Amino acid sequence: MMRRSVWRNPLFLTGFLYLLLLTLASFLYTILWDDEVRRLYFISENGFPVESAPISPKWNFPFGTDPIGLDMLGKILIGAKYTLIISFIIAFLRVAISLPAALVLGTYLQRFKKSINGTIDSFHYIPLSILAYFLLHPVLWEPFNGFPTTMTERIMIEILVLTLLIVPILSSLLGNEVSMIYKEEFILSAKVLGASKLRIIVKHIIPSLKDKLVVLFGQQIMQTLIIFIHLGLLKLFVGGTDVDYSFVPDPPQSSTNEWSGLIGDSFRYLQGAPWVPLTPILFFASAMFAVALMMEGYVRVTSGHSYYYKKFKEKYKGSVKEEKYVVRGKDFERVMHKDDSMGG
Repeated sequence: MMRRSVWRNPLFLTGFLYLLLLTLASFLYTILWDDEVRRLYFISENGFPVESAPISPKWNFPFGTDPIGLDMLGKILIGAKYTLIISFIIAFLRVAISLPAALVLGTYLQRFKKSINGTIDSFHYIPLSILAYFLLHPVLWEPFNGFPTTMTERIMIEILVLTLLIVPILSSLLGNEVSMIYKEEFILSAKVLGASKLRIIVKHIIPSLKDKLVVLFGQQIMQTLIIFIHLGLLKLFVGGTDVDYSFVPDPPQSSTNEWSGLIGDSFRYLQGAPWVPLTPILFFASAMFAVALMMEGYVRVTSGHSYYYKKFKEKYKGSVKEEKYVVRGKDFERVMHKDDSMGG
């Protein structure tokens, strides 16, 4: 019953259909045109060129062309399957690996929870994108003699690294959730009735975490897309960075046309031809917005309230609560003046 309601929710359905159609269009483009991209070097009127590449957006080229005349929309469609599918795989693996670790941490290692959380908390202060850059640079940056690995191997290594980097933090967060669930009355009742820890995990803990895992999965998709953007700006592209070592080298290019590579490869054109970097940025933003719609729709169906409104309300209450304890300079002077007058 709940699943049917989720699929009927307009927010969830809108986000899901957008991502699905974008992914299907990417595969369809590859099947029909074999990843060939249209070119438009210049536009002429009356036999005279009036505009050369990069061509600004036109009716036949709605997102314009890049500096060598390649259609930006075609490049976006080619790279969509790599960007979206890999981000979904990374997010799924993060949650799937963190859940068993969290169950063990929150069930069997509760006495060591403080020391384990204290150790894992240090990961919060390490910029994930910088750490990923140093770990992935030897794999994704093409050396002078060419890549010693295939594109599939490089993608698998990147998936593994970006997954394992966040697993300790997620395991700690989910482990705390498991510990809190263990304090609920229905868990205590199950223990009194003689239920084993394994049965409690299967019958009570995992069902209680289901909704949070779905939201966490969406959050990890968005975080993965953000890391892709950061690595793209640092010239590390999904699948590998093609580097030209000639005497007059071309800029580093993406070997898959995935979106972060399109940003990193064209960010220098932000002022002269803004549509070149803004097109992949726009699709990154639209993909994250689609994921946010799916999360909002799912939470509304399963809990009856708005996910983002609740977050805003909690944040607003927290800021108001902090403001109550702020001592302003005028208030301090007023109190001091009152004490002086009373003393006088």
